[in-house]
Amino acid sequence: MNDKLIFIVDDDKVILNLLEYTFKSREGFEVKTFNSGEECLENMELAPDLIVLDHLFYLQGKESMSGLDTLKELRKNNVKVPVIILSGQEDLTLIREFIRNGAMKYIPKEDYFIDVLVESVERIVAFN
Repeated sequence: MNDKLIFIVDDDKVILNLLEYTFKSREGFEVKTFNSGEECLENMELAPDLIVLDHLFYLQGKESMSGLDTLKELRKNNVKVPVIILSGQEDLTLIREFIRNGAMKYIPKEDYFIDVLVESVERIVAFN
């Protein structure tokens, strides 16, 4: 079985390291991490099996695409890769906008988000 490539896109290095460790310690996953939507889009030739995408990016003094902008750009380029949104934002209007633009799941960064994320990733990659 080939390892499934997961892109994790978040500006928080602690979250990136935690998720990278979590998925690399599980069999069947390869992980690439990025600090911004732009970096993710620049590396799409690697053909990820799934993208875990944050919504807001705060990169020292420079503007960066939001997660929603990144998702819209993926879909505009007809990229069908499954996307899970992982965000501290719990605005229902925003959540609906992500789903309307093709996100498969929206997971708030709460106490047990890692368990929910791992379960969601495993379920989604099993069917794709």
